[in-house]
Amino acid sequence: MNILFKKDTWQEIYYSLRNNKLRTFLTMIGVGWGMFLYVSLLGAAKGLENGFDKLFSGFATNTIFLWAQNTSIPYDGFPKGREMNLRLSDIDLLEKKVHEVDYISPQNSRGNFGSAGEQMSRNGKYATYTLTGDSPIGNKISEKKLIFGRYLNDADLSQNKNVAVIGEEIYKNFFDAKKKEDPLGKSINVKGIFFNVIGVFRVKRGGPMENDRTVYIPLSSFSSLFNNGDKIDVFSVVSKPDAEVNEVEVKIKNVLKTKNKVSPDDTNAFGSFNLGKEFKKLTGFLDGMQLLTIIVGTLTILAGVIAISNILLITVTERTKEIGIRRALGAKPAEVRNQILLESVVITISSGLLGFMFGLLLLIGLDAWAQSNENIPLYNPTVNFGNVFSAMAIMVFLGLIIGMIPAQRAVKIRPIEALRSE
Repeated sequence: MNILFKKDTWQEIYYSLRNNKLRTFLTMIGVGWGMFLYVSLLGAAKGLENGFDKLFSGFATNTIFLWAQNTSIPYDGFPKGREMNLRLSDIDLLEKKVHEVDYISPQNSRGNFGSAGEQMSRNGKYATYTLTGDSPIGNKISEKKLIFGRYLNDADLSQNKNVAVIGEEIYKNFFDAKKKEDPLGKSINVKGIFFNVIGVFRVKRGGPMENDRTVYIPLSSFSSLFNNGDKIDVFSVVSKPDAEVNEVEVKIKNVLKTKNKVSPDDTNAFGSFNLGKEFKKLTGFLDGMQLLTIIVGTLTILAGVIAISNILLITVTERTKEIGIRRALGAKPAEVRNQILLESVVITISSGLLGFMFGLLLLIGLDAWAQSNENIPLYNPTVNFGNVFSAMAIMVFLGLIIGMIPAQRAVKIRPIEALRSE
């Protein structure tokens, strides 16, 4: 290993690379491009994962949204086209029959699910917004980011209070947002009834199934306002963490079909949207993207390392006379071999580090771009430095292994034959 500490060794490597600038540059592109792809693609994949985690933070991703429709198959003496309903009493039934259910949040709405919104007013200003009857448990499914006050609580629900939590856009319309007017305790008019504002929430841009043009009131107050009785528009069913959401969805529908005497083959009686299933597809896509990134980057790096071997073979051929002179002057075969191997390692490390730095610069640029555009689900695109250094170590190892081919060829050159070469 004394060759590493000899000044002449490094001077020779320097002059060899400097005298063949174009060839050295083209050689380094292969490995550098592979490391650049590895770092940038892996970092971008991680940034997408972080972005979706941030987007869905505070949201129960293992949720099934369920609503009633009409039957499409005659059954048990009942004709098709029968209107189905969800009722508050169904919650206890489902939690009893389907043990994989964690909790259920009932919700009624005007302005969602295909219905028109409700006109609201304050101090002579009128606008139409979504009105939703909710319960405190609903905030567990989609946690609201409150900028004023609080969300609905059990007392609001049990006492049938006329209180409201409004979206930020409604606040800006009905209140003086520029002066940061405190809306708490002040009222808005809904269908001739005054609701006191107890909170204002802000939604995440691009967040799932929410907007800031919504007013949340207690479900009990909503039912009284529209004389709904115990009818419910939508159940948000959250399954237990270890449950299979697809099976939970099937079981829930089967229980409701049995209760309402609906054909087991009827797929139209109850509609649903399985967020858990869709979220699993998303996470599977992100995992696949990271795996693909690792494969593409690794193969590109390998191709670059092989290119280094090919270039060094050419180098050995061009330097045949030089190697012959060194052998004639007493250079040992190991010294010649180590010289070629060291050149391979220097090129591999240098090009890998350059690709790594350019990859990091791209990730920094992507992060800045995503921060300025809220609609891009990319957040903090980073790479695991342990993975990068492992890749670098593998590159050096491969560089040594593949560098043995030109190194052995150099060793086999006989001094007399080398000196005769042109």
